[in-house]
Amino acid sequence: MNKIKPSDYQDFVKEIKEKIYQSQVKALQAVNRELLVLYTEIGRSIIEKQEQLGWGKSIIENLAKDLQIEFPGMQGFSARNLWLIRSFYIEYKENIKLQPLVAEISWAPQKSGRNRA
Repeated sequence: MNKIKPSDYQDFVKEIKEKIYQSQVKALQAVNRELLVLYTEIGRSIIEKQEQLGWGKSIIENLAKDLQIEFPGMQGFSARNLWLIRSFYIEYKENIKLQPLVAEISWAPQKSGRNRA
């Protein structure tokens, strides 16, 4: 059995760490894309119900309360955020470039200055 050279091992560890970081970034990008799709669908659904059934502003407040009860540890479904989601949909619903853009958007952290060795 060959003795492991410290420099070879350090290079190996660095390579594995980089693979892990790359996978983390890809996972975050996928989550961000799915959240944008979800928010677009929620905004569309709110608008549709308001238009089809004549629901007013209280739908947002009620929906926020019900979602917070159903998903107690999940953030992002406050009344304020639902208003923002609704506004986002109104602003971008006619933008045919939105879906391809959503696929490209990432708020995933890029490589920082930290030492990854």
